[in-house]
Amino acid sequence: MKSLAFILPLMLFATPMMAQKDSKNPTTSEEDFVTPKRDQKGMKAEPDKIDPSLPNVLILGDSISIAYTIPLRAELDGKANVFRPKDNCGDTDSGLRNLTKWLGSNKWDVIHFNWGLHDLCYRNPEVKTQGHRDKVNGKQSVPPADYDKNLEELVTRLKATGASLVWASTTIVPENEIGRFVGDDVKYNAIAAKIMERHGIPTNDLYTLSKSLSEKRGSSRGDVHFNQEDSILLAKQAAASIELVLGKRAATIPPK
Repeated sequence: MKSLAFILPLMLFATPMMAQKDSKNPTTSEEDFVTPKRDQKGMKAEPDKIDPSLPNVLILGDSISIAYTIPLRAELDGKANVFRPKDNCGDTDSGLRNLTKWLGSNKWDVIHFNWGLHDLCYRNPEVKTQGHRDKVNGKQSVPPADYDKNLEELVTRLKATGASLVWASTTIVPENEIGRFVGDDVKYNAIAAKIMERHGIPTNDLYTLSKSLSEKRGSSRGDVHFNQEDSILLAKQAAASIELVLGKRAATIPPK
């Protein structure tokens, strides 16, 4: 396994402020973060084979990333070990609660991450729809100002690992989605873009790709998820972004 040039102890993440963030009462339950059954096989945390000579890549994201994890592993076969949490990473509140657990004890070379679709979602605990989605009478899970604050803290904590970071922009909200408003994806991506620019973090523009895929297949059915063919295309773009960062990292950080 390649070593990183600079790794801070995991104790760094156990400051009083961050411990409080990790244990605060959730505004959303992990049960609200729905992953379609067809995609759940992508939740496998570790690849089938781990090559200690290859860099380690961690994927953090919602069910969209879960769906493209398996094809992403295929794209990066022989180039990187691709890991992800066994969880749907949900919204940024969930990120703050669970990040220490998800980072674990591995030394990460690259972390490819996203939060957004669950933050902008409106939920109503009184309704029985999947994830309690309800944009008529529901409450937004993480409003824009809180999303800005949460994502800034998450980025700070991710940078402290010493890994090279890649932000994946939030994928498109289609028409007729029962818990999300069209256009909020653009607003939340704009917030994230300012944070990534401030921290010098490159972006894998999955939003633009997902928009083209949604227009091609028709977005009237209101499903934020993608079919297998489209997930493969998302994986190919993610792989290209990760390989680019790995190449830059290899040029600046000598192998162990």
